[in-house]
Amino acid sequence: MDRPIVRTPGRAAASNPANRYDRLRSETEDEAFGYDDELPVLRTEVSEEVPRRVLTFNSSPDLPFDRSVNAYRGCEHGCIYCFARPSHAYLGLSPGLDFETRLIARPDAARILRKELASKSYRVAPIAMGTNTDPYQPVEGRYAITRSLLELMAETRHPVGIVTKGRLILRDIDLLAGLAEQGLVRVGVSMTTLDADLSRRMEPRAPAPAMRLRMIRTLTEAGIPVRVMTSPLVPGLTDHELERMLEAAAEAGAVAASWIMLRLPLEVSPLFRDWLAEHYPDRAARVMARVREMHGGRDYSAEWGKRMRGEGHYAGIIAQRFKAAARRLGLDRPQPELRCDLFRAPRLDTRQGDLFGDPC
Repeated sequence: MDRPIVRTPGRAAASNPANRYDRLRSETEDEAFGYDDELPVLRTEVSEEVPRRVLTFNSSPDLPFDRSVNAYRGCEHGCIYCFARPSHAYLGLSPGLDFETRLIARPDAARILRKELASKSYRVAPIAMGTNTDPYQPVEGRYAITRSLLELMAETRHPVGIVTKGRLILRDIDLLAGLAEQGLVRVGVSMTTLDADLSRRMEPRAPAPAMRLRMIRTLTEAGIPVRVMTSPLVPGLTDHELERMLEAAAEAGAVAASWIMLRLPLEVSPLFRDWLAEHYPDRAARVMARVREMHGGRDYSAEWGKRMRGEGHYAGIIAQRFKAAARRLGLDRPQPELRCDLFRAPRLDTRQGDLFGDPC
């Protein structure tokens, strides 16, 4: 059996499997390490990129937005269930440990987005942030890319929706409160469990459940509308907590709620199965049986309209439970649309000062 080359405390993935585009495989050999138990700890690495554009458009019929911005690629929260893990394969990296330890930051994201918003062909609609990786993961404390994007949103009065489980969002309450006053922002806080031990195992570098409830309370007290997102629900592991999570979020001030079932696309499935076998071996078979029941006997089906919720008897019961609890708690009331009529295109500095000096 191959010996590890690093220790991985605080990480959810236990391995770094090759991504689906790799043509070569590498293996470690016992002899190369001399059976030394004092292995180095795997640290987070951050590299930077300057993309040509940061707005990503989609036409998916089961998504409530058609454009998004991601300040980072990869996510240090390390949630084992994260459906975005396979996106790291496009970078030639593993959806396993690489996804949570080898991050890509986009420090110029706001500058590039400014150009995109200034285009004469641009038509305003809410921009989603946090759709692939968390905009308030720990590295945001160092880069503040998400804050620079919000500053641009405030300047241009552009509507924005944010999904996060990161406590760093509280740093930006000044910007968010101003956007909320104008009907320009909505925040979704992801809640997966109220069990701190389970959360620590499943999403090791994300804030504890109690902190997320405090985030909801602090944001709502500042006038920022918050939706609690009980996502993903893990059958046989967290599904029994659904009503209690909604109750706790409503008590903290959430005004709306949503849910998504566990999704295991591509490389996520073997990573999640390995995690289950290590942390909850007594429940692993039951969890995966439920998952496959909702996807026609497979670990995952990417079919639009079904990929988020699954189908069948069990999926129907969860949908009914959520609907009943949300109605009882007042979390099913329609929320006002984010305003698009206030948008003003940003101005670009077209001076040639860098080349010819400042104009007189």
